[in-house]
Amino acid sequence: MFTGIIEAVGEIAALEPKGADLRVRVRTGKLDLSDVAPGDSIAVSGVCLTAVELPGDGFRADVSGETLARTVFGDFRVGTRVNLEKALLPTTRLGGHLVSGHVDGVGEVVERRSDGRSERFRIRAPAALAKYIAEKGSICVDGVSLTVNAVDGALFDLNIVPHTLAETTLDEYRPGRKVNLEADIIARYLERLLLGERAAAGGGLGEAFLAEHGFLKE
Repeated sequence: MFTGIIEAVGEIAALEPKGADLRVRVRTGKLDLSDVAPGDSIAVSGVCLTAVELPGDGFRADVSGETLARTVFGDFRVGTRVNLEKALLPTTRLGGHLVSGHVDGVGEVVERRSDGRSERFRIRAPAALAKYIAEKGSICVDGVSLTVNAVDGALFDLNIVPHTLAETTLDEYRPGRKVNLEADIIARYLERLLLGERAAAGGGLGEAFLAEHGFLKE
């Protein structure tokens, strides 16, 4: 588990194809690796990876075909800057929100504008993910824990303060940029709990289910 509070910005140092998979070497910059051992988890722009080797200036990890298909990892190139966070400890301050490092979908930056010393971003989420995004709720964008300012369908707005811009990759974002999105973990489990025994039959919270349980009125 992670908090979404970025500890360092690193960069992709090497990408080695392994059949349908990939081995990546990440140069970790100022991230302290003194307490990291092979097998430990590190979030790379919101993607939980397992460190398999520690060459000194960073770590190597294997990236599965599933991860390449469901995240922006497939677009990474040597030199791409990435947000880094080590897995939390029981004593870690939970300054962001609980983040699993399991990306739910890929969004797209559609607008950026200045607002005083902050920057405002509008991001389009995949349609299937929109139901988990709530105004003033939490969302993880490329590993960064952020507060949703407003929601309009599958579009949501963010206000990014100068410190976050300086300490993450967010200042590089322009319209058209693809980003990893992870919804609040509570929202995902709540949906399954509401389904009850129907969860085993497949499907989700469709209009018929909502109407049957009094959430929709004619």
